[in-house]
Amino acid sequence: MSAPNQTPQKTQSPDPTTANAPVVLVTGVSSGFGLATVKLLSSRGYRVFGTSRKPDTEPRPYTSIVMDVDDDASVEAGVASVLELAGRIDAVLNNAGIGVAGSVEDTTIEEAKRQLETNLFGVVRVTRAVLPTMRAQGSGKIINVSSIGGLISLPFQAYYCVSKFGVEALTESLRLEVRPFGIKVCCIEPGDFKTEMTDKRIFVERADSPVYGAQMRKTVESYANDERTGADPVVFAQLVLRLLDEKDPKTRYMVGAIDQKAGGLLKRFVSARLFERIMRQHCKIA
Repeated sequence: MSAPNQTPQKTQSPDPTTANAPVVLVTGVSSGFGLATVKLLSSRGYRVFGTSRKPDTEPRPYTSIVMDVDDDASVEAGVASVLELAGRIDAVLNNAGIGVAGSVEDTTIEEAKRQLETNLFGVVRVTRAVLPTMRAQGSGKIINVSSIGGLISLPFQAYYCVSKFGVEALTESLRLEVRPFGIKVCCIEPGDFKTEMTDKRIFVERADSPVYGAQMRKTVESYANDERTGADPVVFAQLVLRLLDEKDPKTRYMVGAIDQKAGGLLKRFVSARLFERIMRQHCKIA
């Protein structure tokens, strides 16, 4: 799905009037991975639609769409808007997400549902909304944003990891189901990146409970330190650009610091007991 007359090294202003410009829908573009991606794709000649929950009145090199991935009607209306304006959808990056922190015991079912609603069922809603169009086209690409936390469970972010493990499972099943229709599916597993998600992390109401509060704050602060010194989101965007041009992408792609990517691989090759010991040290748990 190469942008017309482009090479990956060259940047030029987008031309959204070009009839054969590939159409890409990116969810969650107010900051972080989403914003970096829509900027890069727009500069490479793609016709880009970026979604956010609130209207965006700023001048952008892409088309802004109001969409709340937690809401069926909002997703259906957002996808319909893209189709009305562009007539097709060639690729989707399911990026919208939130992070909820707290112990399993201190997290209410409603707080856990909030995490899953956005990170997992938001992906499902957008995917189901675009599949009829992609099937009719006989082509399409769906890229889901998972996480290293979709491979390795992190204490005090259990439900975030549940949501990302779910994205991994969804990706594996979906890519088999839709392959006969010419639709390709993969996921990206980012490590720690320097994004606004660190400051937007949502703490559960009982985050400062006397049982888990002190340990939770200590562990989550270690996550935040890694994130603040993480890679620039443009590295993630460059991978998306490459995957859009990949004819038959693999199931999953890790991106981020080498040691974190190594951690995802290490889990496969060492004993569960040893890996847990490594995780306890990393997460500052005695």
